[in-house]
Amino acid sequence: MTAVDDPTRSVPAERPALVPFPVVDEFTRHCLREEEPETIHIEIRLPGRPDPARLRRAFTDALRHHPRAQVRQAPGPWHRRRYFWELTDEPDPGVDVVTVPAAEPGALERARERCLASAPPLSASPPVRLEIVGDPARPGGTALFLTVNHTALDGPASLRVLATAAELYGGRGDAAAAPPVRTAPEGRGAAAGPSPWARPARVARGRPSGGPGNGVLVADLAVPRRPPGAAYTVNDQLLAATALTIAHWNRERGAPPRPMRITMPVDDRPRAADMPIGNGTRLVEVPFAAAELAFGGRGGAARDRDAMGELLRRTARRTRALKAAPRPQLGYGAALLTAPVLPVAWRAAVTRGLRRAAGPWTSTALLSNIGRVPYALDFGDAGRSDAVWFSAPARMPRGLNVTTASTGGRLHLALRWSRALLAQRDGARLLELFGGYLDATETAAAGNGGAAERGPA
Repeated sequence: MTAVDDPTRSVPAERPALVPFPVVDEFTRHCLREEEPETIHIEIRLPGRPDPARLRRAFTDALRHHPRAQVRQAPGPWHRRRYFWELTDEPDPGVDVVTVPAAEPGALERARERCLASAPPLSASPPVRLEIVGDPARPGGTALFLTVNHTALDGPASLRVLATAAELYGGRGDAAAAPPVRTAPEGRGAAAGPSPWARPARVARGRPSGGPGNGVLVADLAVPRRPPGAAYTVNDQLLAATALTIAHWNRERGAPPRPMRITMPVDDRPRAADMPIGNGTRLVEVPFAAAELAFGGRGGAARDRDAMGELLRRTARRTRALKAAPRPQLGYGAALLTAPVLPVAWRAAVTRGLRRAAGPWTSTALLSNIGRVPYALDFGDAGRSDAVWFSAPARMPRGLNVTTASTGGRLHLALRWSRALLAQRDGARLLELFGGYLDATETAAAGNGGAAERGPA
């Protein structure tokens, strides 16, 4: 998801700078559906209570520090060949970027629901909203909810803006961690997986309410341990746990075993204040053969250390190869579809049609592991953040996303699903299964298949 440098120095001050939509922004814009809002939900917990006026100033100043975050979609004729972002110096009139909902029972749950139910419009700058909500689980504590229109920004870029706001509010610098180092796999090549042309498994339908939009559950878990010398990373443990969870869920509903593909975002951007803002991750798909996941049935994953160890080592070889290989953000097909040859309205119709036709080959689920949060997120008198949750849109036909981040040895997990696929109790069952399989990865035989990739967990 390519970010665009700030071109404002070359544009007259009286006119908004125009930035063409990169590939990911345009592709997402083509596929927007009112019943599936394209929102990113970021939830940060603080031990204290920030001053709302100071935080409003700090957040709006942070947007000025990152001009690419303060944008709106420029109007244009139907026959235009590109969408453009307009960069603005200030929030548009009438846009209240920071709000403080009334302190009342259920305020936190309603704030989380708002994050999922309504995306900030692309027609008004900036396409982000920040809410300051009291934390009922911690007297005097606060939850910050950031809602972002994913057409404009992704989760890591939005977190960078929040980190800048924390620096400006607390008056302390924030030395961000370096981006991960991607290395080609050593020794044996990437473990063979199912054919990329095979139709992957779908998440079996639960008992959905049939309502529009997404549901979400958040959980706080221990970061899984790895045996000394393990050839795999925490990210590989999360991938294996996700695949085993879905395989178990599908078996419970009588679905026949099928290969899976788990979509995984990869982010190579620097984390410091000069981080490119926008949609900057690329997507890769990690394959799993049905036979590789069969040992997880009836509690076998907890007992079979060797099978779990082999699954984790295979996953590690695949992910290292996928991360190291150069590839366009959404693949070569998306790059071709967004080439500005035909009017953008025609390309949008073709893109939507092809997306529907390719639905059966869409990956099974998405796992987005932010890893260790690379910023202190120190808000001065309100304290340093000790929990960060993310969730990304869960569109059909995939319909299920798992997003994780870690701070202080804790894993903050958000499970988000399409309400057309699952109900709240279905999400609770999936969360229960995921926790069990993640624990099972800790008992895997380590093996000696090479060093783990350096970088975030």
